[in-house]
Amino acid sequence: MRKSDRPAPKARSERLVVKELAGETLVYDENNHKAHCLNPTAALVWKFCDGHTSVPKMTQLLAEEMKAPIPEHLVWLAITQLEESQLLKAPVPGFRNPQTSRRELIRRLGIAAVALPLITSIQAPVAAQAGTCRTVGQPCTGAGLGNCCPGQGLACQGVGPTCQVT
Repeated sequence: MRKSDRPAPKARSERLVVKELAGETLVYDENNHKAHCLNPTAALVWKFCDGHTSVPKMTQLLAEEMKAPIPEHLVWLAITQLEESQLLKAPVPGFRNPQTSRRELIRRLGIAAVALPLITSIQAPVAAQAGTCRTVGQPCTGAGLGNCCPGQGLACQGVGPTCQVT
């Protein structure tokens, strides 16, 4: 493969709120209201996704940053997780090994778990949901569902009234 043919992933930057905190990088995606926590390894790979740096070069840069030998599979695992989290502009053509998990890499390569990339994601409620929804025992208004949280089997009833499980 010629150098110009090597994949060079490009990180998204639009509609993302990024905050570095306690050695991790927190990314809030305003498009789908998801929050992602990138461990230091995943954060470094994401930082290297500039659209110009090839995966072999990323592997070299990551090894230099971590002061340890890093296999290219580890970088591909991070890129796969970044794609799944929708933090890259487009899918990256090239080598894929979807069956290679973090556990398999540890077993096969003997890498400490802290070096493996990890992205943890949660769905965040939109502001309208967070501000208007009442939970069990909270006062509510209106008959029936009222302003109780939908999807939790709650209804506005009883003395008070309060949100109660129906």
